[in-house]
Amino acid sequence: MAPKLPLHHPVEQSSTASAGGQAAAHPAPPRGLMRWLLTTNHKEIGSLYLIFSLTMFFIGGVFALVVRAELFQPGLQLVQPEFFNQMTTMHGLIMVFGAVMPAFVGLANWMVPLMIGAPDMALPRMNNFSFWLLPVAFTLLLSTLLMPGGGPNFGWTFYAPLSTTFAPPSTTFFILSLHIAGISSILGAINIIATILNLRAPGMRMMDMPLFVWTWLITAFLLIAVMPVLAGAVTMMLMDIHFGTSFFSAAGGGDPVLFQHIFWFFGHPEVYIMILPAFGIVSAIIPTFSRKRLFGYASMVYATASIAFLSLLSSGLTTCSPWACRWPASCSSCTPPC
Repeated sequence: MAPKLPLHHPVEQSSTASAGGQAAAHPAPPRGLMRWLLTTNHKEIGSLYLIFSLTMFFIGGVFALVVRAELFQPGLQLVQPEFFNQMTTMHGLIMVFGAVMPAFVGLANWMVPLMIGAPDMALPRMNNFSFWLLPVAFTLLLSTLLMPGGGPNFGWTFYAPLSTTFAPPSTTFFILSLHIAGISSILGAINIIATILNLRAPGMRMMDMPLFVWTWLITAFLLIAVMPVLAGAVTMMLMDIHFGTSFFSAAGGGDPVLFQHIFWFFGHPEVYIMILPAFGIVSAIIPTFSRKRLFGYASMVYATASIAFLSLLSSGLTTCSPWACRWPASCSSCTPPC
């Protein structure tokens, strides 16, 4: 007669103990609000970016409605001219930095790891940090509307001296919010570059990547190139406002046009930062639904890289400079005219 086995086999006991030890070493992930605050999952962070972008889109849209309602007919109807200028400025800042850019970063977080066969972004904790900087930055920016003197009222391009000599006191907080948003953009760009260069599936060459991944790789390099320039411009504004410098004050030996040159070294590539990911989206959707391979894949990659490179060289066309004077339409607003 075969001996009876014990009710709890030693092997089962050891495996159970091992599982219990692992459970103790790895506690359950946080739930509720803390799950979203601490998440490092690229899909969840991508969704957070998209939700934030949609929220900013609605807020910026409300500001646009105030602007359009005031312009419904000539004369003063709803708001004072000072508040109207604040609405136009905040609308532009929120749509560019709070709606369009985070939306594309959210799509990059969602799609880039999936398209290249990566398990997640290369730097997941930094990914979480770069997102949560954005609500801080735009809460600070929106809070300027409640400060004495009102919010920024000098247009989204914040030309000096309107943004320095004649600016409201809240401009300091506007500068801080731009710094925080810029740090978020740079960290996100570093993360995307590290992911694409290091976490591609085995055997996937650079020229095997989907075009959306290529457009975001090029966009990320553009962000790293131009965001520090914007940070330099707003830091020079801060120095002019609080520390007695005259970078942009003609009275102190500075030059207001210098601000235009520095700003548009950021501003002109910025329009391609916003459109290149859209090119990538179109280049993914059309081949999918037409059931045809993308024609001229290599040419599209080289063209996208060329667009990014040339955008860094063309900033002189948007300012009152000798370059702009070769195109009369570009310098019609120069004083004195070309």
